[in-house]
Amino acid sequence: MPINVLIADDHAIVRIGLRKILEAQRGIIVTGEAADGREAITMSEDRPCDVIIMDIAMPGINGIEATRTICSNRPEVKVVILSMYDTTEHVYRAFQAGACGYLLKGVAGDEIVTAIRAVVRGGLYYGKGVESPSAPEQSKAKSPLDRLSHREREVLQLVVEGKSSAEIAAILSLAESTPDVYRGRIMKKLGIRNTASLVKFAIQHGVTSLE
Repeated sequence: MPINVLIADDHAIVRIGLRKILEAQRGIIVTGEAADGREAITMSEDRPCDVIIMDIAMPGINGIEATRTICSNRPEVKVVILSMYDTTEHVYRAFQAGACGYLLKGVAGDEIVTAIRAVVRGGLYYGKGVESPSAPEQSKAKSPLDRLSHREREVLQLVVEGKSSAEIAAILSLAESTPDVYRGRIMKKLGIRNTASLVKFAIQHGVTSLE
């Protein structure tokens, strides 16, 4: 049986490169390319998809939150993170969200193929330079983002990407006043007092790259 792969990355050049690598492999079919997390969620539901190669820093919904939603809706789909982030926190958050593999950008194409085949067989895959957060270390790896609910993390990303309350309400199907309530709750939970500090926090923790 062929392995159906979806590529999710906000950089077209990365998607093109990955497609060329994967389509050169026997038994792997690229079924789509998503430019952000929201599109990845939609595509995972409307086309054949066994494995998703997922970036973290994407607009709208980042790769970790997209992974969380996809793995909840379709637990049979395997997600392999391909990211520039190499911290224990990011690795912890990715696997906590349901990812089965984690690779750093810049790895050789054959390692991406190896990771795909490994997770399809039911294993976990940690690429070169990626350390598995062992059980005793997981408490250290936990992120302050764990204090926030899934919805609060969605609002946080949209806020730091410059969306107005009205825009956030429309995107998330909320009452127009609700995003402001979420914003206040988020800042209180994180101990942050202004938007500039909130943006800095979001970049540091991989919520958005703001590229």
